[in-house]
Amino acid sequence: MTTTATTLVTGATGTTGSRTTAQLIAAGHRVKAAGRRATPLPGAEPVRFDWYDPATFGAALDGADRVYLVPPVGDADPAVVMLPFLHQARAAGVHRAVLLSSSAIPAGGPAVGAVHQALPGLFGQWAVLRPSWFMQNFTGTHAHADSIREHGVIVTAAGTGRVGFVDADDIAAVAVHALTDDRAPNADLVLTGPEALSHDDIAAIVTQVTGRPVAHHHLTYDDMRDRLAALMPQEFATMLAGMDRAIAEGAEDRTTDTVQRLTGRPPHGFRAVAERELSGRTAPDHGPGH
Repeated sequence: MTTTATTLVTGATGTTGSRTTAQLIAAGHRVKAAGRRATPLPGAEPVRFDWYDPATFGAALDGADRVYLVPPVGDADPAVVMLPFLHQARAAGVHRAVLLSSSAIPAGGPAVGAVHQALPGLFGQWAVLRPSWFMQNFTGTHAHADSIREHGVIVTAAGTGRVGFVDADDIAAVAVHALTDDRAPNADLVLTGPEALSHDDIAAIVTQVTGRPVAHHHLTYDDMRDRLAALMPQEFATMLAGMDRAIAEGAEDRTTDTVQRLTGRPPHGFRAVAERELSGRTAPDHGPGH
């Protein structure tokens, strides 16, 4: 073990992982940036890490005393690979774990909900970040952003339901506090932006910021599930379509003060993020996520 606190960031090249890594380093913290390709990131120690290859766990954990956990993408049951890693992390000396989950998934719920439920029993210091849908879904490499660029449309089964979309920069800022503050949150933190918006609102703002018309196409739950199932496993497609249906029914129509409370500043609004990441650009380069 090293005497200086070191954070292992999994998914370090992803939407929140890259931002969390950069913000930790900017604040003077040591970071091991973990990913399948051990991609070098400025100021971090790159390390190879693959959820599906336990042989990579030991080297990634060596010297780390805290960890930022980004679940494997597209896995409907990530606990199968994540829980063995977390037991190994605890044995290796990790004492604080911050998990990226979703506002749509409570402790004990589907997918990462099982990991959320187990986390407090494994670590004395912990937090579960449950962000709403990412603003970067409309500016980065997510299917919505691709559809906006290629076809001028956003396609959902969310109807007119509103979402407290959140900036990935704000998620990372909360993650940094949860990882490094003297006292861990030891809590489930729901993260949103400052206002709840419908996908019609999002389309209108993107249109205004870019000067290119963008429309929101409304699909039924069944049509959305079938559309997604052509691109991914049926189980995951059903879960994602179900999340859209939940939005339509009002499940995400809320805002929280978590970003303000943890970081001391208000969260960014969608128009500001769109202007930052889309204005005057044709190919935004930020990543996807929820």
